Amino acid sequence: MGEIWIKEAERLGDGSIGGAMDTPSAPPRVVWHTTESGTGNASFDAVGKYLISISAEPHILYDPTTDRLAQYGPLNQSARALKNDGLTRTNRTGRVCIQIEVLGKASAPFTKTWKPGPNFKALMRAIRSWGVPDVFPMGKPAAKASATVRSRTTWATEGGHYGHCNVPGNDHWDPGAIDTRALFAAAPRTSTPPAPKPTPKPSKPVVSVAHLNAARAKDIPAATGHTTYPAEVMVVEAALKAEGFLNPLYASDGSWGTTTEKAFARFRREVLHLTGDDATGSVGLYSLTQLASRHGFTAKA
Repeated sequence: MGEIWIKEAERLGDGSIGGAMDTPSAPPRVVWHTTESGTGNASFDAVGKYLISISAEPHILYDPTTDRLAQYGPLNQSARALKNDGLTRTNRTGRVCIQIEVLGKASAPFTKTWKPGPNFKALMRAIRSWGVPDVFPMGKPAAKASATVRSRTTWATEGGHYGHCNVPGNDHWDPGAIDTRALFAAAPRTSTPPAPKPTPKPSKPVVSVAHLNAARAKDIPAATGHTTYPAEVMVVEAALKAEGFLNPLYASDGSWGTTTEKAFARFRREVLHLTGDDATGSVGLYSLTQLASRHGFTAKA
């Protein structure tokens, strides 16, 4: 999920401006508006309150001359800056539909005189966090109202940046002929660090039948705790413990003593259903392979 609240932005209103998106599976997009007002802090404050008073709040209010940034509501919900297109609620189109009101006028594109700073970069960071591509699917916003492009198909199917002039069902031509290349150049994408290399899966332990039988021959008659091939015996002990045949007190000493001998015999009888000599005595490749397949190690002769 992308950024919902931009930490660098001021807060305007009560934070509740819309609701859930109607088509969250559709591509994410941004819509650029102009307020058709002056710039500067006085205009910022006045416009900020006015949009609340008429219930036409966007997500974002931005002053391109001071880099002042404010946010009305969460970016993952709809705003109120667009008219519907018939039954289509354009404010609720896409995974997100981030509405940005920029102080200024369509007749004087703000990218000619603006002074973007760290707050603009924060805004673009948040936009990109939702996967919005750096493209204008309907081309550069129009320089005059008569040249606007409003394609319902493009709007419904392509993610990216749009002017208010591009949204079906709307008749405004803002934000004017802004320089779209300058818009993205003012907040260059940071280089993406290379994906971390996957941690190689550890190789399975290998347990030798010959080593286990050598351990049997030396550990059983020796003093308690004697070990011959402790690493391999401990793998088998852990498996026998998991099977419920070996007391945890003896499951990690690495000694093939009489307790481990009895536990392995129980595994052969109760799990493999072996009888007679097949269930006792030397460790066989078959029984060890069966235990290995159940507990993630490899058996070899």
